[in-house]
Amino acid sequence: MAQNIYDDQAFFEGYSQFPRSRMGLAGAPEWPSLGDMLPGLNGARVLDLGCGFGAFCRWAVEQGAAEVVGVDLSSKMLASAQERGPGLPIVYEQADLETYQPQGKFELIYSSLAVHYLADFDALCARIKAALVPGGSFVFSTEHPIFAARGNPEWLSDGEGYRVFALSDYAREGERVTDWVVDGIVKYHRKISTMVNALVRAGFVVDAMDEWSPTAADLEANPGLADEIVRPMLLLMAAHVPQTNL
Repeated sequence: MAQNIYDDQAFFEGYSQFPRSRMGLAGAPEWPSLGDMLPGLNGARVLDLGCGFGAFCRWAVEQGAAEVVGVDLSSKMLASAQERGPGLPIVYEQADLETYQPQGKFELIYSSLAVHYLADFDALCARIKAALVPGGSFVFSTEHPIFAARGNPEWLSDGEGYRVFALSDYAREGERVTDWVVDGIVKYHRKISTMVNALVRAGFVVDAMDEWSPTAADLEANPGLADEIVRPMLLLMAAHVPQTNL
């Protein structure tokens, strides 16, 4: 079972203060790039894995999705999602994404910053593939493996005094325990090639990948994003199920 840290009161209160928690998609600087990877949603059936506060679910409804399902392990997150979008045609389900079996078929399965909490990415890809219609898309973001390789990321200075990011154990995949908001957060590090190969083994065609970094305009608007030029924190990926098996 995945760690349900989001129902820890201290973590939930701390996480709720982040811009992406308070402002939804507008508070996620990578959203424009991730949004560009999405197919059209008018009339689509959409599943959001790790839906959190429900920002993407609400956006999918605005785009004309015919059916929207949001799944999360945290009861606190789901309660907040319901409060933020009362009356919207969204079905929320509480479930562990390590074992969750989607019901029905979808044109899009989306996941934002959730898969790095899951131990078995191969199994997840297989279950997602089975829940997508031919031509359906899987679009997700995760912590970039360069950022996730160390349990507790660290900044150093090189011989010339420049700020550099410490990288170690990149090829040693598996569990990492980090202190973020609270101590003892369990995440899983896997290489980029591991994720790409898992998608291919499951039968996906990889469409796009973005080791997200801010533009000059992003940096002008938010100088605090400067670290993302030194090392990427986020990896964005899009893949689809072929229309037919050749």
